[in-house]
Amino acid sequence: MNGWVPFEWIAAVRFLREGRMQTMFIITGIAIGVGVIVFMSALLTGLQENFLKRVLTSQPQIQLLPPDQVARPLRYAPGEFEIPVIQRPSQRVISVDQWPKIRARMLAMQEVTAVSPTMAGSALAVRGDASRAITISGVEPASYFKIVKIPDYIVAGTPRLTSQDIIVGTELAKDLGATVGDKLNVQSATGTNVVLTITGLVDLGNKSVNERNTYVALRTAQSLMGIIGGVTTIDMTVQDIYAAETLAVEIQASNAVKAESWIKTNAQFFTAIQAQKTSNTLIRTFVALSVAFGIAAVLVVSVIQRSKDIGILRAMGTSRGQILRIFLLQGGLLGFVGALIGSAIGAGGLIYWHSVVKQADGTELFPLILERSLFVYAAILATLTGLLAAMAPALRAAKLDPVVAIRG
Repeated sequence: MNGWVPFEWIAAVRFLREGRMQTMFIITGIAIGVGVIVFMSALLTGLQENFLKRVLTSQPQIQLLPPDQVARPLRYAPGEFEIPVIQRPSQRVISVDQWPKIRARMLAMQEVTAVSPTMAGSALAVRGDASRAITISGVEPASYFKIVKIPDYIVAGTPRLTSQDIIVGTELAKDLGATVGDKLNVQSATGTNVVLTITGLVDLGNKSVNERNTYVALRTAQSLMGIIGGVTTIDMTVQDIYAAETLAVEIQASNAVKAESWIKTNAQFFTAIQAQKTSNTLIRTFVALSVAFGIAAVLVVSVIQRSKDIGILRAMGTSRGQILRIFLLQGGLLGFVGALIGSAIGAGGLIYWHSVVKQADGTELFPLILERSLFVYAAILATLTGLLAAMAPALRAAKLDPVVAIRG
């Protein structure tokens, strides 16, 4: 029956079966370690995905703006040595120069997935006796909603934006006592007034943002700001979100614009993501080390206990290489079996935790992400750890002199 099974496998499995107690203890230790790795990795991946979704679907990944206005000193006649005092000018609302050409250039880049021109500015929203300062974003819904997922955050009404419509934040609507279908009188700094109908209430998950952000059609904003045909920003999304800063630097160097990436504007958030990745790596490393030491300790004891058996095997003609492979197989089998059990424990624990822990509004705290690659990597890591941990005991067993081992 076992004629086709290599001798090393038969001996390795028999040694593990004879030391059932030790085998069970080390498999339990490995399973717990792998379970921790799977649980923490999947949990941090879910939390990170939730954070990224919140940040990257509520703002552009790269934003192109007009370059800062700079004051230049007046030229003085030869022989005059008066030192001029240069004050920074106030930054007026100006349009991105030749923005249609820049937009076309950005759309031609392989790294860019979506581009949308935007007109942003400040205004005053008035309803009855109530008034609030607001930030207006004039957008083209077809392209802008691919970058900032406004429809996903609509809590009342629809994300419709014609020239007579406006979408407002939930807190702003509450402050003005308004709801979907009500009229708002919007007054800009240029003195332009326009009456718009609220078509949707949006909740972007930030109270201060919900208190001031509003969205109108691009032409409506251009008319309010007094910049017909112009845009103040060009918003973009890219394929590799972590390469956004590098791409922004390249764009700024080759175009007459200032480019800001989400990494730069959310520096603290990006640092938190990097800290999560580092902590996850450290957890995996320390758990793997503890598993490795556990396997090594058990196999060292096994070598000492089975010295006579090893001596008899050597006296019967078993080579050093076969003895070496027997103990390496034990380490690999312990790691692999422990990984299978640990993966099931980790996945089951995460599924239970996901079902129990909820946000205040009853929605999930984090998306449940259990990628197949995580379990494959966990199995490979545990198996390799078992092999490496078994290396020292295996070498020791292979070097045993058969005569000395039999005499004990």
